[in-house]
Amino acid sequence: MSEAEGAGLRDVLVIGGGVAGLVAARACAHVGLRVTVLEATDAVGGAVAGHEVAGLTLDSGAESFAVRRNTVAEFIDGLGLSGEVIAPNPAGAWLHLPANGSAPGSLSVPLPRAGVLGIPGSPLADDVRRVIGWGGAWRAYLDRLMPVLKIGREHSLGELVEKRMGRRVLDRLVEPVAGGVYSASAADLEVDLVAPGLNAALTTAGSLSGAVTAMRAAAPAGSAIGGLRGGMSRLVDALLADLDHYGVDVRTGSPVTALARTGGAAGSEKGSEAGSEQEPTWTVTLAAPAAPAAEGAAAALPAAPAAEGAAAALPAAPAAEGAAAALLGAATATGSTLEGRFVIIATPGAQALRLLAGVTPEAAALAELDWPRPAAVELATIVIDAPALDEHPRGTGVLVGAGTPGVTAKALTHVSAKWAWVAEAAGPGRHVLRLSYGRAGQESPVAHLSDDELRDLAVRDASALLGVDLDPAAVRGFARTVWGDALSPATIGAAGRVRRVRETLEAIPGIDITGAWLAGTGLASVIPDALAASSRVRHAALGL
Repeated sequence: MSEAEGAGLRDVLVIGGGVAGLVAARACAHVGLRVTVLEATDAVGGAVAGHEVAGLTLDSGAESFAVRRNTVAEFIDGLGLSGEVIAPNPAGAWLHLPANGSAPGSLSVPLPRAGVLGIPGSPLADDVRRVIGWGGAWRAYLDRLMPVLKIGREHSLGELVEKRMGRRVLDRLVEPVAGGVYSASAADLEVDLVAPGLNAALTTAGSLSGAVTAMRAAAPAGSAIGGLRGGMSRLVDALLADLDHYGVDVRTGSPVTALARTGGAAGSEKGSEAGSEQEPTWTVTLAAPAAPAAEGAAAALPAAPAAEGAAAALPAAPAAEGAAAALLGAATATGSTLEGRFVIIATPGAQALRLLAGVTPEAAALAELDWPRPAAVELATIVIDAPALDEHPRGTGVLVGAGTPGVTAKALTHVSAKWAWVAEAAGPGRHVLRLSYGRAGQESPVAHLSDDELRDLAVRDASALLGVDLDPAAVRGFARTVWGDALSPATIGAAGRVRRVRETLEAIPGIDITGAWLAGTGLASVIPDALAASSRVRHAALGL
């Protein structure tokens, strides 16, 4: 007897137990639907995860959320966590860059505050000149003198910045921010996705710096991000408690290898009357239980923080096979099956495209779109006794420019300087640092290192970035987190690819899709998208 026969037909099968999947499952369960969540890894939450290091419970993935439109705060309030929302230390971050001009070495300076994604609103301001020098500042100021007729709608953030303000603004201000936030080059980022409204403001203001100034003036006062006291993983704990209350069956260690329609005609209208002969049902096939891995075998990687659904990452395909092969991955041994009236796919992009390949020819063709290569990032978390860091010498963290000598990391977060609750938990003189490794389009510089080697490198990098000699013997805890297989939702052409995915699925009854690879980076994008997907499924399931 199959698992489907034993458990009965479910109303909704949610594939992927990251935040997007949990949010969608919760919304469906709240209207009385029978829901099962299938998560490939051994824990739900995806990019919103926690781990214990030196006795401290810390975020191992996303550590904050954007406060725009109050979307996340309202959702958190519904979970009873409104009193736990906190703002970070407003001290801000620093930049670590190659020295100006032909001077050897590196330079550490505060990140100018009056900017958007590193684009300065005042190119001649002192804090900007310290980064790009007088020559770079005067070149950036020429943006104010360029005729309005030369301004049009731009797609590439990098091309826009270089054309309007010059190479030094791009390399020394914008690229470090783009790499730190999106793990992508500014040249590959779509302006309308990473800076909504910038194109319109550019046309109205007549200059890029004027557009930045206007956007900042229109932004609400206060911090642009928030967090949860005790870590963002508390959001996942609250979601799980609510799902349990409503009887949702959450299964970890349940990777889905195939998805097939087992009822309904291909051309039947989506949202047909519940229980009618036209309504399709779906069968999901789960991977057979894995045999014990050989010692030293590589573990599958969870999705990167930008992709908030979670499922086991696909094996890497040879580069010669192209992007589509990398997305579709390799075949997996099959096991039991489950059946449901409706399916919501909430995995990262690569897994979602692989599952869709067996649904319809149109869905299979989605993998052939011009998707960017998946990116991988490794995080090194250090808990260290270092009273010299009590003064927070580099604010809340450091963004590193590409090619800066003496440093391998691309970013450092001084976690105990950024979040007061972490400092309180750690105690005086003890600090939490998190370093990020891996840039878009490049091989990971630390993939070949052992954990001990990565720990030692992280201590050396942290010493260089913070300007303080840190003693490796003072390390009290270390953790390595690998996030892989993320399709950036902000690269050029993403809007068209996402539209194609959504239009294709709209034509297939009984299925919907959500996740950061479609909605955009961060909980402020993921949560509304997951709620919208669940709303469509709820209406169809209830025949509304």
